[in-house]
Amino acid sequence: MDRYHRRGSARSRKVSHAAEPYAQQLAPLTADNPTFAAAWPVRAGDVDPDNRLRLDGVARYLQDIAWENLQATFFKDTDPMWIVRRTVIDVVSPIVWPDTVELHRWCSAMSTRWTDMRVRMTSANGGLVETMGFWINISASTGMPTRISDKALAYLSESTNEQRLRWRPWLTEPGPPESESDKAFHLRATDIDQYNHVNNAAYWHAVEEQLVDLPKLVAVPHRATIEYISPVLANEHVMVRGRFDDTEIPTLKLWFVVDGEVRTAVRVHQLDPSE
Repeated sequence: MDRYHRRGSARSRKVSHAAEPYAQQLAPLTADNPTFAAAWPVRAGDVDPDNRLRLDGVARYLQDIAWENLQATFFKDTDPMWIVRRTVIDVVSPIVWPDTVELHRWCSAMSTRWTDMRVRMTSANGGLVETMGFWINISASTGMPTRISDKALAYLSESTNEQRLRWRPWLTEPGPPESESDKAFHLRATDIDQYNHVNNAAYWHAVEEQLVDLPKLVAVPHRATIEYISPVLANEHVMVRGRFDDTEIPTLKLWFVVDGEVRTAVRVHQLDPSE
């Protein structure tokens, strides 16, 4: 049986999604944007059989530079706890091992409790991956969103004039009903973080598993978006529901479901010139 429910065909009508939130362009890096920079070799454990840096590898690099950014600044004392609600990864040109990746991180939009943090990844051999993460400042005492410190707000505002950022979900399509194509996502002890949640990067393992059957989707520039609706805890039974729209803009949609509730949503689609 086909692994996905498919919709459309090679002769489908032209599809435009430029006006959809998940297709909006990421804020550019300009000479006025101060950035936090880091670099390291691409790790052999982060690439696929074709030596392409996988999406879970990109996600780990985003976590690593975020941590280094915190530790290199006063944030480690004033605003040490953050969670990511959404990650957008634009693979413009794949990063291929062996290579060295250089990362630049800056704030592209902000409010008093959360920020959009952009990271540009480039490599010595011409790779380019543009990313954006919606990060929420968390109180260490309550575990709830809390106001960013005045010192941190001043620091973040040095790289952006957009200071009225609001949360707006991009992936709002309801999850489909249960079907025979659903695939279990077996959690491992190494997938669980210090909060007893599935680590953000671990979700991308399941995405990469689905993409094995769709090599053409990642052979061209593409965008992968993930939104964490509510956490998945250790020992929960997770099913991944996948739908592939074989339209002029091929798109893979995934929903991570626990007891009928969608906890995380993913969309991977080919980039078009308007993005």
